[in-house]
Amino acid sequence: MAQRTSRSGGASRNASRDRRPSRARDGEGIIPVLAKTVRQVEAGAQRGKVRPRERTAYQVVAILLREERKRVRADASISEGERTAAMTRLDGIATILAKTAARDTSLLELLAEGAAVSSAAVELKNEMLRAAGREAEPEAEPEPMAPADSAPSPRRVVPQTVIARQLANPFLAPDFSAVPTRRPRTNRLAQWELLTPLFRAFEYGGDATCMPLPEPDETWHGIRGLELMHHQAQVVAAAAGGHRTFLLADEPGLGKTAQALLAADAAKAFPLLVVVPNVVKANWAHEAGLWTPRRVATVVHGDGDTIDGFADIVIVNYEILDRHAGWLGRHGFRGMVVDEAHFIKNKSSQRSQHVLEIADRIRSRTRNPLLMALTGTPLINDIEDFRAIWQFLGWIEDKKPQQALMAALEETGLTPADPGFYAAARTSVIDLGIVRRRKVDVASDIPARRVADLPVELDDAAARSIRAAEQELARRLVKRYEAAQAARGVFDLGDGIDHDVVRRVAASELKNAGTSKTGDNVFTVMRKIGQAKAALAADYAGQLARSVGKVVFFAKHVDVMDVAEQQFVKRGVGYTSIRGDQTPKVRKAAIEGFLNDPDVSVVVCSLTAAGVGLNLQVASNVVLAELSWTSAEQTQAIDRVHRIGQTEPVTAWRIIAAQTIDSRLAQLIDDKAGLAARALDGSDEEVGSSADVQLEALVSLLTEALEADAPID
Repeated sequence: MAQRTSRSGGASRNASRDRRPSRARDGEGIIPVLAKTVRQVEAGAQRGKVRPRERTAYQVVAILLREERKRVRADASISEGERTAAMTRLDGIATILAKTAARDTSLLELLAEGAAVSSAAVELKNEMLRAAGREAEPEAEPEPMAPADSAPSPRRVVPQTVIARQLANPFLAPDFSAVPTRRPRTNRLAQWELLTPLFRAFEYGGDATCMPLPEPDETWHGIRGLELMHHQAQVVAAAAGGHRTFLLADEPGLGKTAQALLAADAAKAFPLLVVVPNVVKANWAHEAGLWTPRRVATVVHGDGDTIDGFADIVIVNYEILDRHAGWLGRHGFRGMVVDEAHFIKNKSSQRSQHVLEIADRIRSRTRNPLLMALTGTPLINDIEDFRAIWQFLGWIEDKKPQQALMAALEETGLTPADPGFYAAARTSVIDLGIVRRRKVDVASDIPARRVADLPVELDDAAARSIRAAEQELARRLVKRYEAAQAARGVFDLGDGIDHDVVRRVAASELKNAGTSKTGDNVFTVMRKIGQAKAALAADYAGQLARSVGKVVFFAKHVDVMDVAEQQFVKRGVGYTSIRGDQTPKVRKAAIEGFLNDPDVSVVVCSLTAAGVGLNLQVASNVVLAELSWTSAEQTQAIDRVHRIGQTEPVTAWRIIAAQTIDSRLAQLIDDKAGLAARALDGSDEEVGSSADVQLEALVSLLTEALEADAPID
């Protein structure tokens, strides 16, 4: 009887143990699920580079492994033998993870503290938990998946002003009021693979590159009397008429920024998200102030501590998009613009995945948002690169066309096997919103040559250094001014600024600038600004070169040229150089290389050595990395490309360091030259000497400092 009792008690204990959810038998629970998944990842690594799907599985296994280890250690209901057995099995899984990472060390990035967990990883984790008989975790905010070639994503942030906006308006209801997307009337193409034929259609399917655009029936203005040119107004009119997706591929210099801003205004697509390269972030804020002055624009820097969460236009650069993708996706945007959209051509890159994720979430909230991709890259160059752009615009999914494009293809009545399919397919895509105009196509709209200012923001360290140098120069001028006033017996600055004394102090500073050792002078400050702008100017020149071909790059100082050339090497941009210390033979070879070698995209020129006597009309775009002291010197540089033999309008891009004396100097040069010089359409303008501009720069700096110190009544 005692034996029967013992058997009964043992059976009871075993049954009780089996009922405990924390104590799974072999083949049940989370450990077998982890073991199966990690073996699949290991097999993928043995075949070669781990694919994105296997990277996601690797990260999820690592996360669940850590959680299970912690749970097993803390579970007081299991025996030490069971705990040891479970830990041994978990150690085996960890060993496989380590061996797999040894084959592909980039996997270690997924284990770093703060590594991003993508929405795909969250879904897979829940699937594995359900397979183990556990409850899935509550749905979390989706994060973009880290690609194979990317560094770990920084932590996600939500700026305080964004939180304030959400609290002020917690009911950001989705907008589904737009006209529904048309559906195909037939299903004739359902079994065809269509994306490859669509891309091939742009290789040999016809000459058209622009959708039909309406004639504008009204004029759109910005502030200061700015008025859109005819070709710009056509795009705005299309948006006003209900068109909502645009691949705006106009050549640089045709005003894509203004078109996008006013298209958003016409479509009432605010708040508007604008994603841009860092080099043009300041320019977008400037253009927003010009063309949409009634709309508040804010620029996201770093963690976004200084942004206005209630702004109508939010401008963010690709480099920090990863840390802001979460709140941007749920902010309630009704429109999104992606500038230099060829930046997202690689779908596996982190920036592309963030852009596509945010666009998908905007579409999920707004039935028909305004989506605009801006690029100057010709459409016939490697059309496969535009797969991600078409997906951003909602024209295609990952493997097939979306409803609107499918409907248009069905309406052609053709299949990829029919001879006329490619031309018809090309037209179907273009009509969805491709707009491509060249300078020569709209020559009547634009002057033969013009200057376009491009403000750029310097990095924090350079900006602080330059501001400190400007402030020290201003303090020195103020001290001299006060000493001059004291010598005259004038001590009360409340009566106003003596502008005659201001000019004498500035003239004295300018006269002694070359010999004074008391700190930075106006020349050294400008040189520091040139050095700080060099890499940014080179980046922009490289973007132009990829878009329109040859570019002429001008700088005043050799060290600025050196930094620019280093940046071209880093970016893989072919260049040659024209400097003052070259022999005639070397100089001739550099010029011929730029004119004739298709791999040489940029010529880096010294303003003094190459400002005269060169014919570089193979290019129609000039980048002025540093400001000249006179308009005449600037005009001479531009005339290297604007001369007999030039068949296109010429644009000179003047790089301006925002919030420095650089912008003040640019205005002074323009004021001295007059309106004719600003438009660059005349040769008889009066141009002041360089000393005049230098003097006026110091006068302006001292006057501003005195006004800042003056008492307020």
